[in-house]
Amino acid sequence: MTPFDFQPRTRIVFGIDKLEELGRLALDLDARRVLVVSDAGVNEAGHTQGGLDALQDAGLDTALFQEFRENPTTEDVERGADLARAWAPDLLVGLGGGSSLDCAKGINFLYTNGGRMEDYWGVGKAALPMLPMIAVPTTAGTGSEAQSFALISDAQTHVKMACGDKKAACRIAVLDPRLTVTQPHRVTALTGIDALAHALETLVTKPRNLISQTFSREAWRLLAANYARVLEAPDDLEARSGMQLGACLAGMAIENSMLGAAHALANPLTAAYGIVHGEAVALMLPHVIRFNGATVAASYEELLQATAGIDGGPAAADGVEGLARFIEQRREQAGLKGRLAECGVERDRLTQLAADAAKQWTGTFNPREVAQADCLQLYEQAF
Repeated sequence: MTPFDFQPRTRIVFGIDKLEELGRLALDLDARRVLVVSDAGVNEAGHTQGGLDALQDAGLDTALFQEFRENPTTEDVERGADLARAWAPDLLVGLGGGSSLDCAKGINFLYTNGGRMEDYWGVGKAALPMLPMIAVPTTAGTGSEAQSFALISDAQTHVKMACGDKKAACRIAVLDPRLTVTQPHRVTALTGIDALAHALETLVTKPRNLISQTFSREAWRLLAANYARVLEAPDDLEARSGMQLGACLAGMAIENSMLGAAHALANPLTAAYGIVHGEAVALMLPHVIRFNGATVAASYEELLQATAGIDGGPAAADGVEGLARFIEQRREQAGLKGRLAECGVERDRLTQLAADAAKQWTGTFNPREVAQADCLQLYEQAF
């Protein structure tokens, strides 16, 4: 059995209308001054104000930062850190999708440890303690609330930097499924299929262990069973609950086993063409499943057994190809593109994309070695 070092750092508070408890939870962390990081879309939906009200009703002073992009950049984080220096918070709250949570973590790095975001690219680069943080995800996708990594894009090169440190892990994650109901259909589709990819990739990565695989399997069971349902019936709170909890569990799996080739191939597509992360992952994931099937077919078949009772789900006997088709069917149902050419990618750029993908950190964790030539072949299959 593979040795592991499981270090849970995040308290998870799950349930409908749990946002109302945000103020009490902040007091549990001895907070007095809170900087809330929440994007404009979440503000428009009313959730930001709900969080601010809960904090203020508990007697806490609050400030709001929302001037950042969908994929927060180094410039966005620097602006947020400037506000933090002026406000001097003792607690950060990230309220929104993965972008809000990533931006809040990035601000935490710079506010507590100084320097530039590039200084924290990698793992364990923060020398000083960081502020406690509460994550309140309003999407069911990234699982950032359960991870110690911030994904921040370089404002000049657009390269996504994974900046990880155990001190950056959220102290509390508040999972309120009601917050996810207001997501636009496309956001539900993109974040949901990203969460499915997290469950699939973490199950088979090289660092996988008994703990991470437990999270991966349960995440897959919840996500695969509810993804189609939230697309068809977005007001179904039970399905929303399954998606949000599944995304969080997949995030916990990432924290313990990392990701693989699908994410390594997706990142250059986002950097070079602006293809939204979830769509880029959905484009590449079926091809990576087939590629990895040569070495981890037994693990994939475990997931197939869990989808056997799902409407339209493949049976275990369908094997690796059945799992790849299941993702393709869900991608089509979600209205996401299925070919790189549909996204404006030129064939003569595939070689450079493959070179960039081969340099991605996540690719090193893939269960099957993925060299530049393999990346090129996978892009060609997706073209």
